[in-house]
Order: sequence, then C-alpha cells, then structure tokens
Amino acid sequence: MAALPAIVLVHGIRTSGTMWRRQVQDLQAAGFVVDAPDLPGHGTRIGEEFTIDAAMAAIDDAVSRHKGPVLLVGLSLGGYLSIHYAGQKPGRVTGLVAASCQTLPRGVGLWGYRALARGIHRLPDRGAWLNDAMARRFLPAEGVADMAAGGVALEVMDSALTAVGTLDPLDGLRRYPGPVWFVMGGLDHFRLSQRAFLRARPDASVVVVPRATHLVSLVKPDEFTRAVTDAARALTVDSPQISENGTGTGIVTP
Repeated sequence: MAALPAIVLVHGIRTSGTMWRRQVQDLQAAGFVVDAPDLPGHGTRIGEEFTIDAAMAAIDDAVSRHKGPVLLVGLSLGGYLSIHYAGQKPGRVTGLVAASCQTLPRGVGLWGYRALARGIHRLPDRGAWLNDAMARRFLPAEGVADMAAGGVALEVMDSALTAVGTLDPLDGLRRYPGPVWFVMGGLDHFRLSQRAFLRARPDASVVVVPRATHLVSLVKPDEFTRAVTDAARALTVDSPQISENGTGTGIVTP
C-alpha cells in the first residue's frame, strides 16, 4: 500500500488556518499528517500585503515541508489559489480538492462582491459586527469559534478579491494532470460556473454535501472531512506519479 499523503489545507478569505481545526483534529486522528498555513494578510500574518505571489509562496512552503505525496485542499479563496498552484507546479501536488470555488472570479459578480466589500469596510468597525453576526446566524457554534480563533482579516477583502480576479482557474485545471475532486455545499452560491469547471476537468469527482452552504467545512464538518479522507485514501490506491513538468509517468498500485 502506498504511503498516506500529507494534507495541506488552504483557508478562505478573511479567515485563517484555524477554520480547519475540526478537520485537522479528525484527519490527524485518522493517521494523516496535516498542514493548515495562514495566507498573507490573514491569521498570524494579518497586516501583510496580499498578493498572488505571496500566497503561492505560502502554499509552496507548506507543500515543501512534506517529502512524500501531498493532497492539496482549498476552500473558496483557498480553492482558487490551490487550483492556480497545482497548475503552476503540478509535480508538487499528488491530488487536488477544490471546494466552494465553482464560480469564475471575473465580470459583474466579482465587481459586485468587491463593491460590497468596500461598502462594508467603510462601516465604523470595518464590518466586524456584521461579520460576527453573519457567522453566528449561519454557522454552528463550533464553526464560529474555529473561524474566529485566528482573527478576522477585515482589511484584506478588496486586495484579495482584486488579486483573485487575475487568475484563470479553468486554465489551472487543464494544466494540472493529477486527480481532482470538486466539493461543494448543495446550497452554495459559488456554483454558477460549475459546468465550465466540469468541462475543464470532465474526469473530476464531484461531491455535493446536502443542505450545506458556502463554508461547507464549517457547516458540515464531518461530511467535508469524509470527502477529504476519501480523496486522500484514493491516492494510496492509484496515485499518478507526476513529474515537475506535469507529465504523468504511470500509476502506483498497492
């Protein structure tokens, strides 16, 4: 049997690596090595400038800490960044889970999201009360605590959204030759381009978690952890060996 992959978890916008506390706990209990880095401008790195290059460096640092196979898991902002990283450095990633990021980050939708973020940022508390109220309304208590534990990056919204708008996730998916899983909540509003993502990777596995919203890992933590565990264990059965230039070199079997 091939070695279990290390799992690198990339968080969403405004949150931090602590949003993965439940997944880290449960995956480690199942025998996986897990890494949940903070992106620039978030968590322990609040105050730093967010750029795509800095985000890629943060992911690369986490991936590079592990010498064997790596399953890269990203949600929302982290999903777009993980797709971009896997497309740029396919030889570093054995499998990719892209969660809650099946809307193309461009056009009217992105413009509206940025306008909303700028409006919220002009509130006296930079939107802290609204963020906390929405979290309490839509997340279970454990999810609220996990999201808040690393702090809320109120200043990073516009710069992160602007940066993500420069990415082409469909190109990243086409460039990455390894196995891909799309995970999303059944009630997620970030599914508008799901067909385009599937056209880019028709071989991808799709996991839809019923009654889960955008922050599926916090709303339905057990179901999300199960999806990641299933993906990771699938890599131990038939993991494609991918060279640094993205060329598959065969299948590893037990």
